[in-house]
Amino acid sequence: MIEVTGLRVVLPPDKAAVDGVDLTIRSGEFVIILGRSGAGKTTFLRAINRLTEPTAGEVRVGGRAVTGADPPTLRAIRRGIGMVFQQFNLVRRASVLDNVLAGRLGWTPPLPTLVGHFPAEDRRIAHECLAQVGLADFARRRADTLSGGEQQRVAIARALAQSPSVILADEPTASLDPALTGSIMDLLKMIRAQRGLTLVVSQHQLETALAYATRVVGFRRGRVVFDGPPARLTPAVAATIYGEDAR
Repeated sequence: MIEVTGLRVVLPPDKAAVDGVDLTIRSGEFVIILGRSGAGKTTFLRAINRLTEPTAGEVRVGGRAVTGADPPTLRAIRRGIGMVFQQFNLVRRASVLDNVLAGRLGWTPPLPTLVGHFPAEDRRIAHECLAQVGLADFARRRADTLSGGEQQRVAIARALAQSPSVILADEPTASLDPALTGSIMDLLKMIRAQRGLTLVVSQHQLETALAYATRVVGFRRGRVVFDGPPARLTPAVAATIYGEDAR
């Protein structure tokens, strides 16, 4: 589903945030990208759909080249890649439904959507996605009236509205109370099972990776230092990923 070859991303002024990563992620996997803050996890995820432009290397999603794709082709590829952000990235003064409908923008002619006109089918999909994340009765609420956990559920519903085959989630629980981490990760796990999605989730919490991943990829200083099932993530491996901060 995702093929990354020789990926390198240099951020200004000259920091190699991702430094020569080769990685293949199969359809249906639940991969957690694990590492300390600054290890390159976010940059790696954003490079997959070119929210951050790679400096070198190749990325393919579903057999289609993301790197080098022209704008119309990239727009078509991105339709199949949902993104969930750490800070939710909702339009706070807009309704929950309008935020979820933003996930349909890649499928809908742009002019009508500028004034909020979405086809009935798009609205049906948006309501269905809200129901799947447990917010069926929240469609008319303003996003800024919701709790942090509820806002992240809206963000997940927005990603689902794209009808994606892949969801990339950048530390989706980092802005939440620790007690909510399990509920959001449980939701992602359920959605993967129900929809057959490929999930790639960045995390810095070892315990979360052990509990949810089918595969863990450990990043340190922009490079992959571990790739395998959670059962192989021993204390010695954790020390390789986290250095002196391993627990």
